[in-house]
Amino acid sequence: MSRILITSALPYINGVKHLGNLAGSMLPADVYARAMRLMGHEVLYICATDEHGTPAELAAQAANMEVAAYCDKMHEAQKQAGAQFGLSYDYFGRSSAPSTARLTQHFAQVLEKNGLIEERVSKQVYSNADGRYLPDRYVEGTCPNCGFEKARGDQCDSCGKLLDPVDLIDPYSAVSGSHDVEVRDTNHLYLLQSKMSDRLREWVNASTGWPPLASSIALKWLDEGLRDRSITRDLDWGIPVTDLDGNVRDGFEGKVFYVWFDAPIAYIGATQDWATENDGDWESWWRTDKGADDVDYVQFMGKDNVAFHTLSFPTTIMGSEEPWKLVDQLKAFNWVTWYGGKFSTSQGRGVFMDQAIEIAPSDYWRWYLMANAPEGSDAAFTWEDFQSSVNSDLANVLGNFVNRITKYCVGKFDGVVPSGGEAGEAEEWLVNELSDRLPKLIKFYEARDFRKAMAETRAIWAAGNEYLTQAAPWTHYKTDVDQAAIGVRHGLNLVALFGIIAQPVIPDAAGKILDAIGVPEDRRSWNFGEVKDLLDALPIGHTVAAPELLFSKIEEESVAEWTERFGGGEA
Repeated sequence: MSRILITSALPYINGVKHLGNLAGSMLPADVYARAMRLMGHEVLYICATDEHGTPAELAAQAANMEVAAYCDKMHEAQKQAGAQFGLSYDYFGRSSAPSTARLTQHFAQVLEKNGLIEERVSKQVYSNADGRYLPDRYVEGTCPNCGFEKARGDQCDSCGKLLDPVDLIDPYSAVSGSHDVEVRDTNHLYLLQSKMSDRLREWVNASTGWPPLASSIALKWLDEGLRDRSITRDLDWGIPVTDLDGNVRDGFEGKVFYVWFDAPIAYIGATQDWATENDGDWESWWRTDKGADDVDYVQFMGKDNVAFHTLSFPTTIMGSEEPWKLVDQLKAFNWVTWYGGKFSTSQGRGVFMDQAIEIAPSDYWRWYLMANAPEGSDAAFTWEDFQSSVNSDLANVLGNFVNRITKYCVGKFDGVVPSGGEAGEAEEWLVNELSDRLPKLIKFYEARDFRKAMAETRAIWAAGNEYLTQAAPWTHYKTDVDQAAIGVRHGLNLVALFGIIAQPVIPDAAGKILDAIGVPEDRRSWNFGEVKDLLDALPIGHTVAAPELLFSKIEEESVAEWTERFGGGEA
């Protein structure tokens, strides 16, 4: 048994998240956490809402609410959305919690003491129309590198070059659209990432098991020359720049720490809050001098978050020279695209979690998004693909199998596991098939290869259908009830197995299957043992029932309705 710490990138507070956010961090983290628990590992899955920064202020302003009240409301909304999708967080915290504030101020003090933070006068864009300094991504203009006219102040989405807002040609406020902006001097604290470049490169190169997407992004930033980054902002909302006694740093009144400095620190803060509420020991998960050396730390995130998790946060952790746990495995995802464009919270483009749950059960979305996980490349969402995945994989392959064999058992064998019959070629084929596929399934989950894990899951379900075709209990029943019995008995044990392996990805349906077939809670783990034993796991005479309809097929009318409501075909 291993101890596995899992974190998924913190969902930002400005609204319920879209399916792209779900597929790129929170859902795969949950599926992995569930699988690892079923294998007997000790798992701690931590997440939180990311609540600081300009977007939170602007979203609150648009909602005509105080920022704190807005964050309270949206934290609950996101927590509810996660629950509706079955996200099995051990703790879902908040970056605005006092624990994260204390840790952020602690790290800032230690890093400065270690020569990795210095105060600098920097040039920052000030919008006269908005009456405020503009953070990097709220300054737009023409990219000096490629001429793209809507480049952001932190990075050009066209050529990918990292930028400084003052580099933009003809800059303007993305808040108001005003070109009445000027560059002013302002004091800020800078994290001296450049001093850590060699150490970071050595660490990234030594890391194993990362997908190429993660390591390539980290190395690209290092190859371009790691820049020192400002970790404070001229804002009201955020963690104040104080020491641990609450004394404001001279000249930093009205400034707060940059959201991307404190957000990853909230992983630790949320773990502290989990420990407080659950009588747990947070240090054994995060402090290598307190037992965290034996923890396998796995992070999940979209590709836009990779640089901060492979460079900025490690600079904070390493640079403290304190015994903090560094990430072991970093699982990065590409985008789920929406008809050629990107899902977008700010522009309301795509389907959002609260909307999705209104139109289809969470298991439908969980299966579709994981079977089409954006691992090797971006994955395009279409309503037609969603319909096909649900109807083919869930309704036809799994649902039809469970329905056929359980109803047949109820009708012909009084709803009990029958005895009799001798194993033959069909049973030998089934044992060989499962002996090959079950170890592969576990291997794919352990490697976090989700598409392959889903494909293997479907293949195992399909093998059940093929077995019933070969065993043909309904044909044998007419002449040899005992021969029909062995087909039904193996079929019922397959139902139990299929429910057990379905638990990480479609937990609601899996629960219905296992409840109907009468599998006790303590027999639902992934301690598979010998395949032959799996096919005789249900005792002779054990009572089973046919579950309610597991999956309703998605009709063409629904696809047409959803396309009209949410759009489709436009970039």
